[in-house]
Amino acid sequence: MPHAAPPDLDSATAGELAEAVRTRRVTAVALCDAAIARIERLDGPINAVVVRDFDRAREQALACDARIAEGDTTGALLGVPMTVKESYNVAGLPTTWGIAAFRDFVPTEDAVLVRRLKAAGAIILGKTNVPPSLGDWQSANPIHGVTVNPHDATRTPGGSSGGGAAALAAGMVPLELGSDIGGSIRVPAHFCGVFGHKPSFDLLPSRGHAPPGTDGAGIDLAVCGPMARRAADLDLALGVLAGPDGDEANGYRLDLPAPRVPTIDGLRVLLLDTHPSARADAPTREALHLLAGDLVREGARIERSSALLPELAGVHRAYVQMLMTITTYGAPGGREVISAHEWFNLVQRRAKVRREWRALFAEFDVVLAPVFGTAAFPLTDEPVWSKRSMLLDGEPTAFGDQLAWSGMATFAGLPATAAPIANSPDRLPIGVQIIGAFLHDRTTVALARQIEALRAG
Repeated sequence: MPHAAPPDLDSATAGELAEAVRTRRVTAVALCDAAIARIERLDGPINAVVVRDFDRAREQALACDARIAEGDTTGALLGVPMTVKESYNVAGLPTTWGIAAFRDFVPTEDAVLVRRLKAAGAIILGKTNVPPSLGDWQSANPIHGVTVNPHDATRTPGGSSGGGAAALAAGMVPLELGSDIGGSIRVPAHFCGVFGHKPSFDLLPSRGHAPPGTDGAGIDLAVCGPMARRAADLDLALGVLAGPDGDEANGYRLDLPAPRVPTIDGLRVLLLDTHPSARADAPTREALHLLAGDLVREGARIERSSALLPELAGVHRAYVQMLMTITTYGAPGGREVISAHEWFNLVQRRAKVRREWRALFAEFDVVLAPVFGTAAFPLTDEPVWSKRSMLLDGEPTAFGDQLAWSGMATFAGLPATAAPIANSPDRLPIGVQIIGAFLHDRTTVALARQIEALRAG
């Protein structure tokens, strides 16, 4: 029987690449060199992979091939070339968070998730661009410059994981490690037409993903998560990355539930295309309605309202207040936003909202909503959000209002997967946000895979 052909390096999943390395249809070095060649050929005008570590990546690939030659073929990401967000510590590479004052900070050890990727056999090629302090839906900073959207160089790729989304969309790598507190995985995935997963809060350990100079304490609301050009790799990456770290690992083991419904048939869906605090344009709403029709034809039950839904305007106000408190803490020129008692009131409010979502997810399996109210917007040099505006259906709308779409899942710590579903009239990607019950991450990822299969068909 002839040997199977090696996979197409420009379109294969990370899982397919790992299997090809494991079965010796291709070497890790060959995959590494091919990915490096793609970055060198494609990244000049995009500026996504801004910290390159090609020499050490080749050393990792050589070591991987040597292990395989000795019979060790373990590792879910065996030989898979990938990148990570600039904000993750990688020993020997600068970690700046896009802040000029941290230009010379070089950590001496890897973030725990980077260690897990390497232990699973991944080959880390370098790091991708971010905005300063990870605080924008663009990815531009004074150290590494501006990253553009591969679909339209006048548009943003999103932020703060914008460099990673651009690298995926351009076909440079199959997998990326991002992070999310204000849509920073989901919005870039939506803008660039790739897949991204914001996990349930604290499902993935964040040690080694913190601003330089901090002591490593976790950041409330913030999560680490995978991005990929194919939905299957989100699930693969979760298997590598999720689970307790440090002292917690002494007593806890992770056992995520299987997807609630193995197929679309029988899936209970709540579809939200409006929000009291944010708008979505006509192409975004139309894409959601077309998706809903496809799901109904596959046997899903779609509802467009529910009395169980938390009061979203109040959720948005509480989320923004908590987010601003978190993101201004320790920032240059930052000031106290709220008192300690006000913070605890927000924590109590969040507990109530979590109970409300729990009741809703007893009646529904997933909630579908926009990731953002429009496709990728034009790049802007205006740094102050309050001075920016956006046009939705020809009408101006406040830029910061779009946080409401991300905040639904973030405030309550729920899992949310972004998946591409359509193109705008300007031929820019439009994605859907799939929100699930707490720790039902495999349900939202599974639906992203099913939607990908529908769209491929």
